[in-house]
Amino acid sequence: MLPVVWRPRTTRVVAYALASTIMIGMVVLAVVVPSTWGAVDRIGLVVFGLVIAWIMHVLGRCRVVADVPGLTIVNPLYTRRYEWAEVVRVNMVTGDPWPTLDLSSGDSISAMGINGAEHQLAARQMTELRGLLRAYGEAPDPQSS
Repeated sequence: MLPVVWRPRTTRVVAYALASTIMIGMVVLAVVVPSTWGAVDRIGLVVFGLVIAWIMHVLGRCRVVADVPGLTIVNPLYTRRYEWAEVVRVNMVTGDPWPTLDLSSGDSISAMGINGAEHQLAARQMTELRGLLRAYGEAPDPQSS
């Protein structure tokens, strides 16, 4: 069953489609601009396209990965790794853009790899994540040993 990777479908499709469209558009524009535009200007257009494509990739790479040792949360600006015991609860109410993980340290972290706008998919992913949190995150009962 593990590892499990949850990714938002719509966000990925939009991000990579937009990145491709912008990149193609900038390359075409660099080729068809008037001859008064120099090589530096043309290269600048392509570099600008690459920067926008990179930003779209950063948004499209969001995911939540569950494996036996814990969870990896990949958000646009950072990647964090947590052991199951560090995650106390996962919350996402209707209307939230993505779930929030409450940590044993008292901190909270957003998990942008599950997109609340994808209602049915997000509900299924949340059910799976909560089930894994129950299975792996709870400390064993010392009485049963």
